[in-house]
Amino acid sequence: MGVMAGYFGGRVDMVVTFLITVRLSMPVVLVALAVVAIVGGSLQVVISVLGLLLWDRFAVVMRSSTLQIRSMDYVAAAQAVGCSTKRILMTEIMPNVVNNLIVIATLEMAHAIILEAALSFLGLGVQPPLPSWGLMVSEGKDMMLFEPWLITIPGVAYYWLYWQSI
Repeated sequence: MGVMAGYFGGRVDMVVTFLITVRLSMPVVLVALAVVAIVGGSLQVVISVLGLLLWDRFAVVMRSSTLQIRSMDYVAAAQAVGCSTKRILMTEIMPNVVNNLIVIATLEMAHAIILEAALSFLGLGVQPPLPSWGLMVSEGKDMMLFEPWLITIPGVAYYWLYWQSI
């Protein structure tokens, strides 16, 4: 969506920008809590909810990168030669924006892990056979005084990941 908005502009850009703004107006944690509480906690539900709630930054970065690349000389040369829109998008735009996509995916992965851990700690995320930092801390809180490493190790890893994502 971000590449299409950046390349075509006009009404496509307005629609995509409106969708991004609508998504950004919803608090991620509250929507995730509500949806997972209604639908039920499982790995597929958590992945789907996080995927539907964390796409906005990808679209914003891809849109701005495409807007910059669209004005480059090699894109104008491809248009002058008569290349189709699909060919320009696939051979000129996409290879040049994929680096930004990789960077934003790396940062958003940490955000998704933190949200999943929060949901699992509250008992709404993945269920006990599957590993999760939030689930580990939740299950270890009863033994906190006798075996503190049960919550210390996943808690420190969660804390480190949280500060790395900021």
